[in-house]
Amino acid sequence: MALSETAEKAIVAYGGRLLWQSARRVEAEVSVTGLAFTLKWRPFFRHAKLVEEVRRPFSRITPIGRRPGISGVLEGGDVRLEDERGKVVSERPNARDYFTVGRRLFWWDDLDMAYFSNYAFWNYMTLPAMLMNEEISWTELEPGLLRASFPDKIPSHSRIQQFRFDLDSGRLIQHDYTADIISPLATAANVVLNHAKNADGLVYASERRVTPRSPQGKPLPLPVLIHIKVHDYRLIS
Repeated sequence: MALSETAEKAIVAYGGRLLWQSARRVEAEVSVTGLAFTLKWRPFFRHAKLVEEVRRPFSRITPIGRRPGISGVLEGGDVRLEDERGKVVSERPNARDYFTVGRRLFWWDDLDMAYFSNYAFWNYMTLPAMLMNEEISWTELEPGLLRASFPDKIPSHSRIQQFRFDLDSGRLIQHDYTADIISPLATAANVVLNHAKNADGLVYASERRVTPRSPQGKPLPLPVLIHIKVHDYRLIS
């Protein structure tokens, strides 16, 4: 698959094609706050542990809620809760189908949060690999700006999204999408505030802020829907 100059530069910026082709998973530690959690009556993530598989939509967050030993797991379009021994506590196949109406407008349970947060982090944490994913259609709209068209089989915020990269460094600046499971009006600008390097010298987006997006595509200053701080990030081959 031929990629645009912007996509190729981004892959290099985040470690290179060979590194990501040999990678099996991402392991990270994150803290997340913001109004989106409060509106759904969810606790914030405080140094939660993430595991993301690189080649398929699989993500695990521990803890997912108020119970310290309970993990939320996404596998494809299904979600489940597991205890410390890996025993399934509860599960929900085809989780996206449950977000149409009802109490999810007002509050989310652990399985709801497991679906939303896991697919979001799988998208965010494996971005260089996603650029090489032949199931996602990438179009360069202008230098530095890519449009992605996601297939239904890949859980994500919305089918059409835009990614803006710095022309010089190749690093991600802004990720635009609509959080469809929240509302068709939930247009968001996910702005990368900082990058960092881990102990292996790998560059990663270490801080993000999500706010509503104006009709002109600009991030609004408030409210802060999601604020993400990545404390640790490792790529495992």
